[in-house]
Amino acid sequence: MKLRMGTLKMVSPAFRSQGRIPDKHTGVGENVSPALQWMGAPSGTKEFALICHDPDAPLPRGFTHWVIYGIPGDATGIAEGGGGTFTEGPNGMGKRGYAGPMPPEGHGPHHYFFWVYALDKALGLKAGLDLDALITAIQDHVIEQARLVGVYQR
Repeated sequence: MKLRMGTLKMVSPAFRSQGRIPDKHTGVGENVSPALQWMGAPSGTKEFALICHDPDAPLPRGFTHWVIYGIPGDATGIAEGGGGTFTEGPNGMGKRGYAGPMPPEGHGPHHYFFWVYALDKALGLKAGLDLDALITAIQDHVIEQARLVGVYQR
């Protein structure tokens, strides 16, 4: 599948692009996933997948905060704390679901990349895929992708 540039966009009512993620959505606060909304999905979208990743984490491959997939193609977002409605894989702590930002104190700002992927096929993927397994499974089916970046530091 050839990835094309298009109109898919993602926003959150909790924070603006490149803005500070509120404590509520971090490991310091309530650790509840923020609401995410997307619009402009390309025609032919059958399913969505979403990840949240921190490339600034002091680990060789950064830190995965969320892996979620099996989101129906007619969905326009995920409600606050609503990830369990769909299939979630393990985060960087090895647990399913959202793990809010909690960078090391004094490490400076970390950037949290929320990526949404529009897929050309409902893949029916098994539960429990980690970031690498999900990317491998969807890579030939991504029509478009969009990202929203939030920032947090302690």
